[in-house]
Amino acid sequence: MKSKNLFKGVFTALITPFTDYGTVDYAALERIVNFQIENGIDGLVPCGTTGESPCLSHEEHDRVIAQTIKFAKGRVPVIAGTGSNATNEAIRLSQHAEDAGVDAVLLVNPYYNKPNQEGLYKHFRAIADSVSIPCVLYNIKGRTGVNLETDTLIRLVNDCPNIYAVKEASGNIEQMSDVINRTPDDFIVLSGDDNLALELVKRGGDGVISVASNLFPKEMVNMVHSALDGDFEKAEKIEKHFAPFFKTCFIETNPIPIKTAMAHYGKCREIFRLPMCSLENPAHRTTLINSTDEIFAAIERGEM
Repeated sequence: MKSKNLFKGVFTALITPFTDYGTVDYAALERIVNFQIENGIDGLVPCGTTGESPCLSHEEHDRVIAQTIKFAKGRVPVIAGTGSNATNEAIRLSQHAEDAGVDAVLLVNPYYNKPNQEGLYKHFRAIADSVSIPCVLYNIKGRTGVNLETDTLIRLVNDCPNIYAVKEASGNIEQMSDVINRTPDDFIVLSGDDNLALELVKRGGDGVISVASNLFPKEMVNMVHSALDGDFEKAEKIEKHFAPFFKTCFIETNPIPIKTAMAHYGKCREIFRLPMCSLENPAHRTTLINSTDEIFAAIERGEM
């Protein structure tokens, strides 16, 4: 089994680029993967929320994961989003990802059907038992309608040796602290929110699965690794520059803002899969690009 230290740091929740015809743009995906790795990212997460995974066909979902592995060429870990609100579907996706060669799978809370805690336990345990690779649980009540309670998480960690980590996107820093304090020392706790990443590390967490790093991988790595190394002054200086951008990344539903910013700077086309679409409010685009430009200006001035 892989070392748990492999899952510390900054992992980019990759967008899925599309062509003008609405198909997956694999050439752009390869450029994005290389851009990430060349700028020091710790790992890649295809087919998460930021990758518009609910809008991908099963065939596309499998291929995006396989192509990300191919493009990464073993240079960084790949954690593939394989969650579903149907347990048998999540098992199939996870087993395919394992066969394709991923380093771990990311398993979101079942959404829409809103299981109770026992249902969550049985769901995650069934998936973990179906694969031999590490599993990262993904707790995001705002998207799924259910919260993975810490007692349930502890039970899963105790019963499933391949549950290595959790992506905590509850937005509740006290719950996140509780998870850190109650799980084994080698259990990995990653923030699912860029704006809480530094605070999480200060409280003993291990990094972030990041939206902002799609465009700024080097700077996000610099911020998080400075914090992990105990240099909070440097990390806080970087975070201060990023605070407005973190906010505008969610000015409308993710991944609309980050994909819009990436398209503005030539990383992809501004193409979404319905029901996702372009920014609704024109003023939001101005706010988004201004906040992005400010970060690039700070980088040019050598402030990060």
